[in-house]
Amino acid sequence: MTAMVAAVRAKLGLAVKGIRSWSLRAWLVSLAGGLGTALVLGFANVLIPNQVFGREIPPTPWSYPVWIISSVLAGLLIGSYVKAPGVADASAPVGSTRERTTVLGYLGAFGSWFAIGCPVCNKLALLALGYSGAITYFAPIQPWLAAASVGLLAGALVYRLAGQVACPVPARAAERSSRG
Repeated sequence: MTAMVAAVRAKLGLAVKGIRSWSLRAWLVSLAGGLGTALVLGFANVLIPNQVFGREIPPTPWSYPVWIISSVLAGLLIGSYVKAPGVADASAPVGSTRERTTVLGYLGAFGSWFAIGCPVCNKLALLALGYSGAITYFAPIQPWLAAASVGLLAGALVYRLAGQVACPVPARAAERSSRG
């Protein structure tokens, strides 16, 4: 357990170093990404009242903090993909940390969409469960979905930021270099 706590602390320390090294461009992209995410999630889920979308069940009180936290984390995650000035662009191999964090980020953002949305306005839940099923089964899991989504976004962000400072060498590559 102590080793796990130490590993998490080390990863968080690297993530802090990573975000401190950001350029102004990365911060601006992050801000734009966060605002864009907030607008898309807010309008489509009617957390921002509008004439285009409707909502049959009012938002829960926890929907607003989840919406804001998800937008901030998604914006920071988007900003982490901005190449630092003077750094060569290396394409990420399949199965790399960059690819895994991209998938985690997409899952987190997609989960946030469903977590803060109206349970009976969600066409997938409505088709799968019906109106009463969406209220009975989908609505109660939305807070858990929200927590998982925020966790996925936060985890993806920490791994992206830590990877900007220290990139672990895969075991096979380390074996080849020690032989060679």
